[in-house]
Amino acid sequence: MSYRVKRTKSVFYISFPDISEKAFLRYRIQGDRMYLDATYTPPQYRGKGIGRMLVEAAIRYAEENGLKIVPKCSYAIYYFVKHPEKRKLLTPEYQNTNLEELFHRALEEEKKREHS
Repeated sequence: MSYRVKRTKSVFYISFPDISEKAFLRYRIQGDRMYLDATYTPPQYRGKGIGRMLVEAAIRYAEENGLKIVPKCSYAIYYFVKHPEKRKLLTPEYQNTNLEELFHRALEEEKKREHS
């Protein structure tokens, strides 16, 4: 099944035909930077490439609008770990960062927020 990514001024999202919950990537733009702040995919749709679709939509938007990306959530960081050819779209400080270490730190922060 194919899904369509839609965009608002702060969210890329995908609607599903069988549930009211949406998958989303929350972002914000400040100057020439696009911050990828949070992603969520409903449990029954995880592992189906939905998060990848959302991040790739954000990447296309950033490219079309001359924005550099700052990945803040663990999935966005993970995407750039797995796709080093896309790192040129990151801000210079993220291009030169150990993204795998950053990914693990982001995961820890997200776990802390879930339990507080």
